[in-house]
Amino acid sequence: MVLRMSTKLNVLALAVALTACAGVPDTSFGQNVVRYDDFDFKILATEHFDIYYYDEEHDAAIQAGRMAERWYARLSRLLNHELRGRQPIFYYASHPHFKQTTQSCGSPGEGTGGLTEALKRRVVLPFAGPLQETDHVLGHELVHAFQFDMTERAQSARTLPSALALPLWFIEGMAEYVSVGPEDPHTAMWIRDASENERLPNMRQLNDPRFFPYRFGQAFWAYIAGRFGDDAVGRILNAAARTGRAEVALQQVLRIPVDSLNAEWHEEILRAYRDIREATKNGDDYGRKIIESHFGLNNGPMLSPNGKEVVFLSIRDVFSLDMFRADAETGEVLNKLVESATDPHFESIQFIRSTGAWNAAGDQFVFGSVIGSDPALTFVEAATGKTVREREFPDLGEIFNPTWSPDERFVAFAAVVGGFSDLFVYNLETDAVRRLTEDPYADLHPAWSPDGRAIAFVTDRFTTDLSRLAYGNYRLAVVDPTTGRIDAMTSFPTGKNTNPQWASDGRSVYFLANPNGITNVYRLDVGTNQLYQITNLFTGVTGITALSPALSSAKNVAKIAFSIYQNGDYNIYIVDSPEILAGQPVQSR
Repeated sequence: MVLRMSTKLNVLALAVALTACAGVPDTSFGQNVVRYDDFDFKILATEHFDIYYYDEEHDAAIQAGRMAERWYARLSRLLNHELRGRQPIFYYASHPHFKQTTQSCGSPGEGTGGLTEALKRRVVLPFAGPLQETDHVLGHELVHAFQFDMTERAQSARTLPSALALPLWFIEGMAEYVSVGPEDPHTAMWIRDASENERLPNMRQLNDPRFFPYRFGQAFWAYIAGRFGDDAVGRILNAAARTGRAEVALQQVLRIPVDSLNAEWHEEILRAYRDIREATKNGDDYGRKIIESHFGLNNGPMLSPNGKEVVFLSIRDVFSLDMFRADAETGEVLNKLVESATDPHFESIQFIRSTGAWNAAGDQFVFGSVIGSDPALTFVEAATGKTVREREFPDLGEIFNPTWSPDERFVAFAAVVGGFSDLFVYNLETDAVRRLTEDPYADLHPAWSPDGRAIAFVTDRFTTDLSRLAYGNYRLAVVDPTTGRIDAMTSFPTGKNTNPQWASDGRSVYFLANPNGITNVYRLDVGTNQLYQITNLFTGVTGITALSPALSSAKNVAKIAFSIYQNGDYNIYIVDSPEILAGQPVQSR
């Protein structure tokens, strides 16, 4: 699976992730891949799968085997098909390890969450950290395995499945619909935005690279399944295998002309979102837009302690995703902290799932990076971008969302290790690392409180039942950085609660939530446990993915920054009005 960086970029990696050398039968796997580590794979055999793993990810592999068998039961029933032979799945403990795979042509990009190659139907993916995110990617890739097996035209090992000739919106959209289900707030945001800006594509336009096949294809399949039943998905796929044409398969199964189907789909979308449009507002109703995108992405804004500057990630220079520092009043770019395209030092700056943090003095910025195959904390001078300190962590997999303690002695962060996500604290004075959590639950988005006594974070430990792999929603919690004690914070019982950011007075926590399906900014009064809604947007506050950080607050003044998805772009807004920051009370649930 590939995560697209921009709605206005033609991301050829989409096809690479799906075919993984399938179009070149004589290709030798492993060419042009830099190998930093040796992986001693073992095999965990389940009823239908051979799970390839190495010792570091043993515990996660056990969970992965349970996930795979559950997906098999679902997909074989939905698609009315049993896979021929045993299905191989190769797991890597982290994305830097996954990038060294020899199961694809070259190294998978940072936006590639997994891949399925067509010739031997091998599924290859890294553990994402949160189990439910890993489960989603696994489900997506296993749909591809079923698609390839169902559309294989001969038993020859050199014959390619006809699924490779079908449009990406058909194949990828189907995989995303089946793995996520009919209700996906992130996709719904894209569709609302397209409906407002008259950019809803018809089926022929879905082949245009301007329309991301995952989101728009998923939305189309959700409409088909909702109207004609889930079994229509398998029947249409079988028809496409026979005809080799998506439109013909749709008409044969549904017995509706494609143009009529398009029109009815669009009418349903416009009808569904008409009332929402009237009840919601735009970003300009809450603050001022300081960074406007013309290329599709401005992400992860982080305000300086005094609120006068903001660091953000952007494809501002078109050819690479870089880290910039800008004036938070005017949006004028002051300097570039990291230029990923020209800096061979970094394998990654973790732009999809992470952002960085300012120190209390406002003169340094820290972010998670990957050097070689090792995650690291990189500390740079804010004014120059000069690296002043770097610490690699070879025993960890990836580092996300570092947060500086108020006294500047520690940096806490989330990390993937052994396939699971946990919280850690790094002591800058002693160079020691201490683990705060150690379990299969998801622990994400740490944020240190102004008094230094607590770290707010996101977790599913209060809602997920590991015995049944029943995933609950992400909620807010606090951990004592000294004792490790964890306490739940007031959160919405439905939807996500993510990206906590402390207000400057330490009495409130701003965060992102979507209890009604649209991601907005909320405020929790820590003393009274009262929730307040700050924004009420038509599209939503978001980063690249539903879990990407998209909100920050200034440590010394009342000011927040966030990114909104608008007209296919991600734009950054600043809010400093006391009245707006107070928000409207949310009725108790």
